[in-house]
Amino acid sequence: MALPTKIEVRGARVHNLKNINVDIPLHKFVAISGLSGSGKSSLAMGILYEEGSRRYLDALSTYMRRRIKQGAQADVTSVKHIPSALALRQRPSVPNERATVGTTTETFNVLRLIFSRLGSPVCPNGHRVQPSLAIAEAMSKSGEEMGRITCPTCGVKFYVPSAEEFAFNSNGACTECGGTGKVRQLDDSKLIADENLSIKDGAVASWSLPGRNFMPNVAQHAGVRIDIPFKDLTEKEKDFVLNGPEKKYKMDFLSGTGRVFHDFNALYENAHQAVLRSAKSSKSERAQKRIAEFFSYSTCPVCHGTRLRPELLKQLINGKNIDEVEHMQLGDLPQFSKELLASLPAEMHKMAKSLISEFVNNLQPLLDLGLDYLMMARAGNTLSTGELQRIQLARTLRTETTGVLYVLDEPSIGLHPANVDGLIKVMRKLVAQGNSLVVVDHNVDIIKAADEIIEIGPGSGAQGGQILAQASPKEIVQDKKSLIAPYLNGQAKLMARKTADQVNTKRITLEVDHYFNLRDVKAAIPLNQITAVTGFSGAGKTSLILDSLVPAIEKQNKGEKLPKQIKQFNSPVHNVVSVDASPIGKSTRSTVATYTSIMDNLRKLFARQPLAKEKHYTPSYFSYNNKEGACPSCGGTGIVTLDIQFLPDMQQTCPECGGNRYAKKIEAVKWHGVSIVDVLNMDVNEALPVFKKAPKIERELKLLKEVGLDYLHLGESTPTLSGGEAQRLKLVTHLSHKEDDTLFVFDEPTIGLHPLDVKVLVIVMQKLLDQGATIITITHDLNLIVNADYMIDLGPRGGKNGGQIVAAGMPQELVKQPDSLTTRYLADYWQQFR
Repeated sequence: MALPTKIEVRGARVHNLKNINVDIPLHKFVAISGLSGSGKSSLAMGILYEEGSRRYLDALSTYMRRRIKQGAQADVTSVKHIPSALALRQRPSVPNERATVGTTTETFNVLRLIFSRLGSPVCPNGHRVQPSLAIAEAMSKSGEEMGRITCPTCGVKFYVPSAEEFAFNSNGACTECGGTGKVRQLDDSKLIADENLSIKDGAVASWSLPGRNFMPNVAQHAGVRIDIPFKDLTEKEKDFVLNGPEKKYKMDFLSGTGRVFHDFNALYENAHQAVLRSAKSSKSERAQKRIAEFFSYSTCPVCHGTRLRPELLKQLINGKNIDEVEHMQLGDLPQFSKELLASLPAEMHKMAKSLISEFVNNLQPLLDLGLDYLMMARAGNTLSTGELQRIQLARTLRTETTGVLYVLDEPSIGLHPANVDGLIKVMRKLVAQGNSLVVVDHNVDIIKAADEIIEIGPGSGAQGGQILAQASPKEIVQDKKSLIAPYLNGQAKLMARKTADQVNTKRITLEVDHYFNLRDVKAAIPLNQITAVTGFSGAGKTSLILDSLVPAIEKQNKGEKLPKQIKQFNSPVHNVVSVDASPIGKSTRSTVATYTSIMDNLRKLFARQPLAKEKHYTPSYFSYNNKEGACPSCGGTGIVTLDIQFLPDMQQTCPECGGNRYAKKIEAVKWHGVSIVDVLNMDVNEALPVFKKAPKIERELKLLKEVGLDYLHLGESTPTLSGGEAQRLKLVTHLSHKEDDTLFVFDEPTIGLHPLDVKVLVIVMQKLLDQGATIITITHDLNLIVNADYMIDLGPRGGKNGGQIVAAGMPQELVKQPDSLTTRYLADYWQQFR
């Protein structure tokens, strides 16, 4: 019997997929293309990944399945011949503060082993012991003899650190900072929000923490005046607020609901205790983030940021301690490994080769993916989305699996065009190992490299969800229906707007010195124009814009001291808005209508209707988030969840409201023949003629149409929107008023965007410019760069080889003499479409 050659998907109905049938070739590299919101991720992640992973889990025991979170069964008639699936998501989870590049990639695990087996330790009397097999043999012993050696110089017996002792998340952690490299101290200056305010009006910032809102009343009961500016209090009163003793006061207490508690025993917490106790008791991430604002962080004075016990740094390999090796760039480590092997005695070469080979093999996928500029010591929570995804991909490649379906969602995020070849090489290697690969991406070079392209469309939302074309890249360029074909064959028009004839002389200027890899970098951002900040991954784009320029404007606006790395700064702009493609809201309760002002206006509108007045329905009755209006069965979510033990929780449409979220009595209230439920089920185009006589709602609907979101339903859940849709929705509120004092910063704004979507984004940016805004976009997308008025290119590469401005000017001029890496790729791309 012949083995299957394709995954057969029949009757796919996830999200906007219109009951489609599609065959996905096995053991091939398949690219899925389509407009933002067309249904690409619904097919790739919602069906292929969900079904592939769920069926693998179904093969496990009931005991195991109850302990692993399982996905719900996809809305599809059948899926045949699907392998076990792994997914690399568009937005990997951000590591915690204890994670580093070394621990996340597991290269640090091997390095710890190298230091424990191949290292040169120092005995208690200060004699350095040269590397030898005796050390490795001692590590192989058990009990008290494990790691115990004799100093050949003085004869003292001592223990050499094991691999476990070099772990800062375990035995090797610095006792002062616990292995974080930082210590935190309560910052007294942050406890008082504003000395000009009275305590009653919120002068004591720490008393605004949850559960401390009655402290002003306790302080007043203890004799502190709470209705005069804090600065006018006596020193005794100030000291009581900041350092007063913990004591119970018997007093009358008025709760927030208006209830009076007589002889209430109120425990007084001073401003310091309020923070320290909250830090111990608060569990939520949001609360901890708020509490962290009261602390200042500094490098640990004991380990000096190395995270390790200082004595561990005495052990060396080839003259370097473990912290020095951790701070080398990944790209320099293969050469260092060669030198290490050469430095060891011949008797150790066999064992050393095995360890060093494992170390270099772990590094190679990272280098292929263009992460050579990173260091193992780099904190994991400082990595970009693209860097995290490539680390995830490198780890996957290293496992050398076979027979697995890999589903990659936008693997080119944050990737410079120069790194795309390395990514394609890695993806081809996955297929060569006997796996199947499905990639959702918009990068033209990645789509060209695929064995087969599946194009979904033709539009977004309700206008998408169909198979538009399916063929090899050579065949698809001939397909007249294909939307990606013009970008594959060079026939597309790149320009979406008329760029400026000259650079505006009015500018934001800043000079940054000694910040990561930035050394005396001077940049100028022209006002009321689009500036593309480009460059190799790790070149310093984030350091210059998000870590320096953005906080400088924010601090200037608050009258605070500028970030210490800024030597010179001048900005006529005083407001800054950061726009990214992250999801809007975490709950299905957040919808297009609630995110805009449409929902508020709808509630007021329906509350004015005759039946609503008769029944005394206030605007709150027309919110499904309030019990007055919500369906009593589902609580306003529109769905009910069924717990069926070891099987995945099953969600189904609420049988009482039919998914409409509202109680039946609310649906009875009509405006021009439609209920609020009918309105939320309309898309923007359908709603526009209905609300011609409701100017506030009509204005918002028109703005949604202007940014290309006219296909969205008003009741559509915002967390399910694609990155491009979320981004444009965030901009809607800024299009209705002047923005001449505002800088908009877009960080990788083309994540999840088809080249045609990039044109829509550029048109939206032009609307912001028409309102007087200034725009910076940090990007690798060549389609966006050509539509910018000005370009600042950082490089020449990443890490220590970056941090300089290598090109600055109008893109159309820079491509005439392309000197930098980015401008060379831009020039080549420009020529393809001339």
